[in-house]
Amino acid sequence: MAFVMYFILFFFVLGLVAVASNPSPYYAAYGLVVVAGVGCSVLIGHGAPFLSMILFLIYLGGMLVVFAFAVAMASEPYPVGWNSRAVLGNGLVYIAAVAAVAGGLWGGWYESSWVAVDELGETEVFRGDLGGVAMVYGSGGGLLVVSAGVLFLTLLVVLEISRPTCRGTLRQ
Repeated sequence: MAFVMYFILFFFVLGLVAVASNPSPYYAAYGLVVVAGVGCSVLIGHGAPFLSMILFLIYLGGMLVVFAFAVAMASEPYPVGWNSRAVLGNGLVYIAAVAAVAGGLWGGWYESSWVAVDELGETEVFRGDLGGVAMVYGSGGGLLVVSAGVLFLTLLVVLEISRPTCRGTLRQ
């Protein structure tokens, strides 16, 4: 299981490098969706499938807003892809920086910390992620409503910014 988690985290770092090194918002928004999916895979590997599903739906909604904004603002006919020299150079520099930091911190990581949340107790009645879900909907319910309102406001702002001059998305 630890090998699978290392593999997933490797793709997580590659996705982050793809987002950071690409100047074109088309590919950067795609990289963010990939990073969100891989990050949710990490949560599934640690025993939180419901939390992973909720986060993926929230991230997917947020990424759709980001992608709509990126498409509306960047109207370049030939966007810079991952195969250009500048993007590959930036990506290699970022990968070298991540490798240097990982090499410096290598001795502090232990495989015993890769235990899923359900494997910590032998007489558990509830799953580990259900306690977190109860906290989100219990004491964090107001924050969920505020977050949904902020996402809706962001969507309206993106639609208003990207509207054509003759006919608007939001009519007055």
